[in-house]
Amino acid sequence: MGAMDAKQASGAAVPREDMIPSRTRLALEYYYSIPRYLLSRLLGRFFPRHFFAGVAPLRLRQAALTPPADWVVLKPRLCGICGSDLNLLKGAESYLLEPYASFPAVLGHEVVADVVEAPPGSGWAPGDRAAVEPVLACRARGLALCRFCARGDYNLCEHFTQGRLAAGPILGFNRDAGGGMAELMAAPPENLVRLPQDLTDEDAVLTDSLASALQPLLRHLPPDGATVVVYGAGIIGQHLVRLLRILGSKAKVAVVARHPLQAELARAGGADLALLSPSRAELAQTLGARLLPTTLKGGNVEGGADYFYDCAGSGASLQEGLLILCARGVYVMVATAGEVSRVDLSSLWFRELTLTGTAMYAGGTWQGRPVRTYELAVELLSRGDYPAAGLLTHRFPLREYRRAFRTAMDKRRHRSVKVALDLRG
Repeated sequence: MGAMDAKQASGAAVPREDMIPSRTRLALEYYYSIPRYLLSRLLGRFFPRHFFAGVAPLRLRQAALTPPADWVVLKPRLCGICGSDLNLLKGAESYLLEPYASFPAVLGHEVVADVVEAPPGSGWAPGDRAAVEPVLACRARGLALCRFCARGDYNLCEHFTQGRLAAGPILGFNRDAGGGMAELMAAPPENLVRLPQDLTDEDAVLTDSLASALQPLLRHLPPDGATVVVYGAGIIGQHLVRLLRILGSKAKVAVVARHPLQAELARAGGADLALLSPSRAELAQTLGARLLPTTLKGGNVEGGADYFYDCAGSGASLQEGLLILCARGVYVMVATAGEVSRVDLSSLWFRELTLTGTAMYAGGTWQGRPVRTYELAVELLSRGDYPAAGLLTHRFPLREYRRAFRTAMDKRRHRSVKVALDLRG
């Protein structure tokens, strides 16, 4: 065994190859500042729908791009703004996830891009158009595959802090692998998914959010006849509703929305019911469950849903999910929640609930065949029957990123669902 093979077998980092010659490009960069992060967190608690541009550690500047030589250089077309981007700007990310990010980092991981340069043998050529899957697992890091990557669950990679790259599981949260809110970026060739010519950029930029909703359904698809609650009707909740129907589910689907537009879109996507901020009693009645009065805490629920997909990630949504599920129901945390307020967990053991989460995307089984979630997302968007109308609501040039973040944070005022930066100009 050669020296390189020995290092791969041991899980040690493979020495980094020569870099692609460095170049600069205009990029939106988030930098490390504990005082600014904490101040953003404090202001976010009082003004959760406001973007404090003067406080957030964010700057638009000429930044160097120096990727590994075996990566593809890309020119982004559209880059969506994700809820995790907004959480970072609001100081709402978990403190315990600090080891899984490195800064300064160029933001953006929901990317549609053109290939500018590609290494020989990569299968890519200048002018090709692709969606960029942002996960940076063992292979991208030059490491031997960990046990999860080896079985295809690379979203659970054990080496997100090791190898030839800085810490950070995805593009946009990694110092060495900048994201798509820039004039140029780079990614490993295996992270690219080719886009059909008839799939528009505007639909293709939904790939990442669609994949984020598809992954939990590949793992936890409700059977026909089940009752499902989708709690939260932002972009992920909207995709969940649509995917349940596109994947053929005949479950009864009730959506809990905060804004009228969200409720309208949920019904258009196939929801049987769309409720605007219902009380516990109203939600229970809708599901045919019984509210059991309690002196404190607003009452318990008997009966209810079989599956609860939490797309809000708050203490309130976790509590309602635990209470509204029937015995042996399944709660799936889809939102990227950090800390939540005090929650009564008695239903977890009293009704033998299954409580699980979902991380990014990787693969699963669909119609008896193994699938890569990102590729299946592109396939579904390309079929022509996916109801994507109305989901991408706003586009802004890169230099107007402040307006873009304000629009994404205040959904009620701006009637926004998915907001993207447009770099095609």
